[in-house]
Amino acid sequence: MARRRKNRFPARIDNVTITGLADKGFCVGKTEEGMTVFVEDVAPGDVVDVRPFRKKKKVLFAAPLTFHQRSAERVEPFCQHFGVCGGCKWQHFAYAGQLREKERIVRDAFRRIGKVEVEEWQPILGSEETRFYRNKLEFGCANRRWLTTEEIGTDIDNEVPVIGFHRAGAYDKLIQIEKCHLQHGPSNELRNGLRALATELDIPFYDMRERHGLLRQLMVRTTTTGECMLVVAFYADEREIITRFLDAALDRFGAEITSLYYCINPKVNEYLMDLEMVHYAGTPTITERLDHVAFRIGPKSFFQTNTRQAERLYAIAREFAGLTGQENVYDLYTGLGSIALYVADRCRQVVGIEEIPAAIDDARENAKLNDVTNATFYAGQVEDILTADFAETHGRPDVLITDPPRAGMHPKVVQMLLKMEVPRIVYVSCNPATQARDLALLDEKYRVRQARPVDMFPHTSHVENVVSLTLRNL
Repeated sequence: MARRRKNRFPARIDNVTITGLADKGFCVGKTEEGMTVFVEDVAPGDVVDVRPFRKKKKVLFAAPLTFHQRSAERVEPFCQHFGVCGGCKWQHFAYAGQLREKERIVRDAFRRIGKVEVEEWQPILGSEETRFYRNKLEFGCANRRWLTTEEIGTDIDNEVPVIGFHRAGAYDKLIQIEKCHLQHGPSNELRNGLRALATELDIPFYDMRERHGLLRQLMVRTTTTGECMLVVAFYADEREIITRFLDAALDRFGAEITSLYYCINPKVNEYLMDLEMVHYAGTPTITERLDHVAFRIGPKSFFQTNTRQAERLYAIAREFAGLTGQENVYDLYTGLGSIALYVADRCRQVVGIEEIPAAIDDARENAKLNDVTNATFYAGQVEDILTADFAETHGRPDVLITDPPRAGMHPKVVQMLLKMEVPRIVYVSCNPATQARDLALLDEKYRVRQARPVDMFPHTSHVENVVSLTLRNL
């Protein structure tokens, strides 16, 4: 007879005090004995009994059972889909509290991971727009909608076409979104209108389990200049049906669509950036502005998704760079050259490096668009291009700006920065943990002069941070 396994964690823990926000919609709490518990669907300031459902190393993850005290900073969520949709996890927590918690998260990462001293902490910069701030959203399409626990067993029909978001952690469960508070412009009208149009035309929606159907995904890009790009992904290249649907969409919504693309996605995953984009109607690109710089945005362009807050983020980076007009600037992980072109009028020359060739094509086109003649761009892995020979060819930078992906800088890049001894580095990060790790490595030769968190994504756990570093011997 097999030995009965002991429970890995208790069935219930009482009186957990929730102390702060954590990642992926969880909050962190402490038991009366001091154990750390990550709890979903709560807010800092709550006191709650919880039911643990997972243990990872020495940390418990739990769901709330009974509330003994509700946080004084709780607010009424503004979205009808809150609690079901996987986005905007912190709608129920006052924005001032969100900012306080995000600043704490950044400082904690620096203290625990980086163990580096920051000479000047500047207060977190909140977003002036906390709703309708995104310029890009992707929606899934499905031939059935996900039913909530309350709806199961009722007469509600789930065999209806859906355009919306996935339930968190579920690839095959799609929530019908009636109104999303994330994207400005005609996003909601387009999404709901295209769902109705496809239903009228009897266009088959994609079946995520059986993998058949046609209408699979929508991507909507909007700009502060009033333009809109629509990308429609189909599961199969059924050209006659695709043409009929796109022509009908243009006839009904043409006034809202500046640029229309489609693509064919027969893959298991929903990633669109590796697919051929077919330009169907309108202009090939849409135009966005960051302060004095215009950018042409294509269907695959990487661009900051909160335009107004990106302007303020880049202004901080430029301020931290201390440019006088005479500097040689390197911009690592430059994307389509957004930061490089933003600072080009304040320096002698700027050199951008980016691993995605298509992004560098965009950067060069945007340089021409803005009559920027002192910017040079290179495509390739940053760790391969940034060498001593490269620096000899382009001159040692006076200022280096780096804005890497969430994984942070490659170790070879960090070592090259230590060898080059750039007088000033400005490090923009979307992940304070990997930024703190890299700063710990740079601490050998650099001190952190300034740091300022920036909230690019209200009601989520994500936070950006900008730091300036200078050589210790300066």
